[in-house]
Amino acid sequence: MMNRTDFLATSATLVAAAAATGPAAAQAVPGGTNLVERRANFDEAAFAKIVGRPADIRQVFEAVAFKPGILSNVKNTLNGLHFGYGYGAGRTAIAIAGHGPSAAYGYSDDVWTKYRIGEFFGIKDDAGSTIPSNVWLKANAAYDQNADPDDPAGMYQDASIEMLQKRGVIMLTCHTAVEEQARNLVKKGFAPAGMSASDVASDILTHLIPGAVVVPSMIATVAVLQAKYQYTYAALTF
Repeated sequence: MMNRTDFLATSATLVAAAAATGPAAAQAVPGGTNLVERRANFDEAAFAKIVGRPADIRQVFEAVAFKPGILSNVKNTLNGLHFGYGYGAGRTAIAIAGHGPSAAYGYSDDVWTKYRIGEFFGIKDDAGSTIPSNVWLKANAAYDQNADPDDPAGMYQDASIEMLQKRGVIMLTCHTAVEEQARNLVKKGFAPAGMSASDVASDILTHLIPGAVVVPSMIATVAVLQAKYQYTYAALTF
């Protein structure tokens, strides 16, 4: 497992290997380039450190259909735990488990643009226009723990991914979803000419949003979070 920030901190040789083929490339990409991730390519210790950090309350939000309202729900659970129940910063572990189309929350703007992710998944704004980039990523407010929680322009009402991450939310990315989507992006003509499914998967996995955590299979990870790490489960079907 490797997030984008860690990946970009590696050597130029490793970056070049990510664009190659064969075993060397698999080791340079978070989770490798197999459709089904092998345990040898998954840094389970790093995963355990992130999701198993000390916390009084743990909750995982599973998202499959692309419904951005989930971000407001995560913001609301943070606010409710913090201001209603007194579980402030550092006492909660909240994870967003996006797979299927919702894996796109963890894709950088470069990925959204290059592979026309909005068009691929049919993601549109209120006017019916295709959304061309990850408009849910950037923070809308300054990080200020002393902000008024009722201020609509303050950090506690900012449901952006960046702000949620600053408040401790863990953004998980499904390796299987990326691999499956890469195959469909190539098959349906959304990938640049000459790119293979492996090329596309490698490109996406090394251009995730900062802090994204790649897991082998999201549906399996939800089970592990519940059974091993005592995360309560929230599924949003609206």
